[in-house]
Amino acid sequence: MSDLPRKAVTRTAKLAALPLGFAGRATWSLGKRLGGRSAEIVGRELQQRTAEQLFKVLGELKGGAMKFGQALSVFESALPEEVAGPYRAALTKLQEAAPPMPTSTVHAVLAERLGADWRELFEEFEDKPSAAASIGQVHRAVWHDGREVAVKVQYPGAGPALLSDLTQLSRFARLLGPLIPGMDIKPLITELRDRVSEELDYALEAEAQQAHATEFAGDPDVVVPAVVHQSDQVLVTEWLEGVPLSEVIADGTEEQRDRAGQLLAHFLFSGPARTGLLHADPHPGNFRLLPGAEPDGPVSQWRLGVLDFGTVDRLPDGLPPTIGTSLRMALDGEADAVYRMLCEEGFVKESIELDPDTVLEYLLPIIEPAQVEAFTFTRGWMRRQATRIGDPRSPAHQLGKQLNLPPSYLLIHRVTLSTIGVLCQLGATVRLRDELEAWMPGFLPEDAAEEEPGADEPGAESSAGDPAESPA
Repeated sequence: MSDLPRKAVTRTAKLAALPLGFAGRATWSLGKRLGGRSAEIVGRELQQRTAEQLFKVLGELKGGAMKFGQALSVFESALPEEVAGPYRAALTKLQEAAPPMPTSTVHAVLAERLGADWRELFEEFEDKPSAAASIGQVHRAVWHDGREVAVKVQYPGAGPALLSDLTQLSRFARLLGPLIPGMDIKPLITELRDRVSEELDYALEAEAQQAHATEFAGDPDVVVPAVVHQSDQVLVTEWLEGVPLSEVIADGTEEQRDRAGQLLAHFLFSGPARTGLLHADPHPGNFRLLPGAEPDGPVSQWRLGVLDFGTVDRLPDGLPPTIGTSLRMALDGEADAVYRMLCEEGFVKESIELDPDTVLEYLLPIIEPAQVEAFTFTRGWMRRQATRIGDPRSPAHQLGKQLNLPPSYLLIHRVTLSTIGVLCQLGATVRLRDELEAWMPGFLPEDAAEEEPGADEPGAESSAGDPAESPA
């Protein structure tokens, strides 16, 4: 019934060809360098050729290959423009689409999971999918009560395909290292593998989505479609119309980009505080920009539509206060206090001793967006950070290798880094500090937080509205 298992041999062969291609290009680059070309120029050519082959293969496959491609795509901001430019369109395509399932397979899944009379549940059902991604595809339909809905149908055999692809990719993860400077690919693949069972469980996804839909119902900034029906391999939610974030990235006005960026930052930090859950798949394909109540109204009233809650981090008490506290102390220049907290939380292993001032110097460029009232995220800024941390000759690279990322912070770190990647794709100017003050536990000194009644309440006023009305 599934096209995924039947193509397992083909999938494995395509993925297995990647390291062979990498090895061939490495030999090519060595020859070029021996021929007198500079290491930097040859390195960039190697990076571009590697990227072109990687995303060509990932774009042809669903499963874990697609999931990895989506996760990696938000980091294209870190690549040199001459490398990122040629395949940026391919990355956007990865975020939004994959080859669809045959209609007969879709109907068979619906009959098996919703019953032989499944058509009676719908007034209309579009056989052509409106979107297709790593483990399922979405069909637009009209529910029997007249509501427009999105019907998410899981690919049969998606689980084995996910695990097989990610296992295969992890075997040559180190060869992908040069693709995104400063980023260790293997932990990303490992973390994606660890989340496979959760993402395949539509009951968990429905629970997480409905928790957000309930909490953000009527919210002026964020829209989450309510769950209509859920069964194994099928999830029906309300339809959400809007401008895909990938289109805003490609063609949006400066005002739209800034609004989208502010809303993304707002959702990143307010979501855990209000729902106890962190949406953990922040690639552009999962977001829409929705006009306000009046279609021709100001962009400042547009809202962020959020989709796909298959991967979430469960944080019943919100984001860890240690993040906000250490960030505040770093901004205040308290090197010794920051270092002590990093040691206590396991970011510095007991066997390692580092200079607190050097650690603070390493952190300050990364937290620059929180130092100012408004910060413009750019691809150039992202590239500078990636180069600073990724260049083996850099002191920051040497220090970074000695730091540790505790498992409990891994997903939070990836989501934050991914969101920053999207903000850089948008080129958005964002009042990040406003969001930290409103939603990040520990960021404000305890006495200041106590002086502001309701600051920690779920219904606290949003800071994602018109920047002119945001508190400084």
